[in-house]
This record gives sequence, C-alpha cells and structure tokens, in this order.
Amino acid sequence: MKKETLENAQFMVELAGEARRRAYAPYSHYQVGAALKTKSGKWFVGVNVENAAYPVTICAERNAIFSAITQGEREFEAIAVVTENGGYPCGSCRQVMAEFGLDMAVIIGDSEGKIHEITTVRDLLPGAFTPANLPQK
Repeated sequence: MKKETLENAQFMVELAGEARRRAYAPYSHYQVGAALKTKSGKWFVGVNVENAAYPVTICAERNAIFSAITQGEREFEAIAVVTENGGYPCGSCRQVMAEFGLDMAVIIGDSEGKIHEITTVRDLLPGAFTPANLPQK
C-alpha cells in the first residue's frame, strides 16, 4: 500500500462522510458514502441509493466506481467507505472492486470520522474471481 494512500486516508474518510449525508436510504436508514481516488489523481464520490424494489438499489462503493468508469477511469488507488458504525463493503461491492485491482486500498471509517481499518480488496475477498480466471482467447 502506498504511503500516499495512508496520508490521504483521513481526507478520504471526510470526503466519503460528506457524501454520506446525501445518501438516499429511506428503507434501511443506513447511509453509506464512498470516496474513490484514481491512479491518475481524480476523485469520485458515491452514495447508496435505495429503491422500493430492493434489488435495484445501488451501494455507495459501486456508485463511485461506476461514475469513475463513466469518465474513462479504470485504475484505482484507494476507496474510503463511511457508514454510521464503520461497516464493511458488501460482497457485490467487493467483487466489483476486485475487477479493478486486488491491491486497491480500502479505508473503513465511521460517521465520526474515525478510521477503523485500512486494508486491501485482496484481504477483503480472498480467492477472488477475477478476469484472470476466464479462459483466454
């Protein structure tokens, strides 16, 4: 993990916490914010957006990653995830993160701005299924 990632961790938690306040979570009441830093130095944020038809809900982490992809970014350095209590990304988000790099830093924070852990996608999703698992043509 890059030293710079560790230095940016608190800023990223604050950015994700700010975004978290804009989450749309009328059903679970569990607001989540994410801040993503690309390797090119750009920043993207995301929030969870719930829907009465639960399967179409989107998590903050995927929201940030998909926004970055929409802007042409494919390489990510770190993502901060902020919930009220320092909750971790769900399995779907871990799988999406794995698609773009098992060594991406994942910073877990809470609504008070406290960092609970700094880890990697690899550690959150051991044995991840990645593009390398697919047959090569």
